[in-house]
Amino acid sequence: MKAATSALQLKQAETISHKEYLVLAVPLIISGISTPILGAVDTAVVGQIPNPASIGGVAIGAVIFNTMYWLLGFLRVSTSGFTAQAEGANNQTEVFLSFLRPMIMAIFFGLFFILFQQPILQLALRLLGGSEAVSSFAAAYFSIRIWGAPFILLSYVMIGWLIGMGKVRLALATQILMNVLNIILDLVFVLRFGMGVNGVAYATVISEISAVMFGAWVIFRANKDKIGQISVRLLANSKTLIKLLQVNRDLFLRTVCLLAMTGIFTAKGASMGEVTLAANAILLQIHYIMAYLFGGFANASSILVGRAIGGNNLSLYKRAFSLSAQWGFVSAIGLSLIIVVSGQQIVELFTTIVEVRVIALDVLIWLIIFPFVGFWGLQLEGIFSGATEAKSIRDSIALALIVFIGAIWLLVPLYQEHGIWIAFVLFSLSRSIFLSFYVPKLTRTQFR
Repeated sequence: MKAATSALQLKQAETISHKEYLVLAVPLIISGISTPILGAVDTAVVGQIPNPASIGGVAIGAVIFNTMYWLLGFLRVSTSGFTAQAEGANNQTEVFLSFLRPMIMAIFFGLFFILFQQPILQLALRLLGGSEAVSSFAAAYFSIRIWGAPFILLSYVMIGWLIGMGKVRLALATQILMNVLNIILDLVFVLRFGMGVNGVAYATVISEISAVMFGAWVIFRANKDKIGQISVRLLANSKTLIKLLQVNRDLFLRTVCLLAMTGIFTAKGASMGEVTLAANAILLQIHYIMAYLFGGFANASSILVGRAIGGNNLSLYKRAFSLSAQWGFVSAIGLSLIIVVSGQQIVELFTTIVEVRVIALDVLIWLIIFPFVGFWGLQLEGIFSGATEAKSIRDSIALALIVFIGAIWLLVPLYQEHGIWIAFVLFSLSRSIFLSFYVPKLTRTQFR
């Protein structure tokens, strides 16, 4: 960590080595990958109950919360970008303001979700479909997890701010605390006390609250001297707020497109029956682990790009592109090989239901292809986020969504379950290609 921190503090440094990049990226990978592993454990624990509807219920419930929280994923992404740029410019007051502004937004949206939980649940169940049994499990899961909404959104801001500061070990500690506690409580509540889907939901809420309490204690203890310097005038600075709102608007719309894709994907699987829905839920969990691993490299590049722009360092900016591409491609090769060699064993860890395993293994080939078509788009999103240039991310995802909808319409009638996954692969490929087109403009805009 010391090597990486030193490199980030040298605003005129010409380059950063592979070792320094990995020292920065690896904790971020561990932090990020713990999130889908958590979801994977939820699915695997519930998968030990001999009822496909319980897996489907958790899958539907997870999609509802992913929809709610991913819509506000800009709280982490924009916080990281603005913080990294303020740190690169050595503006310590703005660094702390980059934490306080989104923190207020997180509390507001969290309380909004709690107040309107019933309309949200009913609308989501109507849109996502599923059998009566699946909907019953999903409703039970939702009614418990919703009380953690303000805390999970605050954790987004805290982790985003710590990442933007380059304090990756603290970000890792906060994330690991939440997810390890969740896993332990999952096992205790479900396997020991037989609480089923309710136990999974209670485990998540308790872990979310615990992580936020820890993160708040760490951050405010380290910034006690800055609190007295903050005024309402500084918080409401019009120029900064306009830029913040513009970036968050574009990231919000980007997430709407991404979640439209996920919702269509899940609904198509649900329309083919509980077994197909459960199989897709398992494969999506494996996909999330891959995506978050790429996200660790993307976050590292986001820090470097933010610091490079804040410090007007073109060499560091270009180096971030190079390192992100190299390590993303190496990771794609490694992940695909793991699925080729151990895909069957991985699927079998998630469920004991033979019918679910058969369908999951039948379409596993598309998870082997995904890393190669998807890694560059994920890396570029990290780079554009570090530059707080979200319009290009929004536009490229919108175009990829159009490709996905067309592919679903054409391919599902012909290839059924395979058609859903082919459309997903085409979406990931389009995401990478379209965002690449905006790179020259980004460089010209940031380094005139």
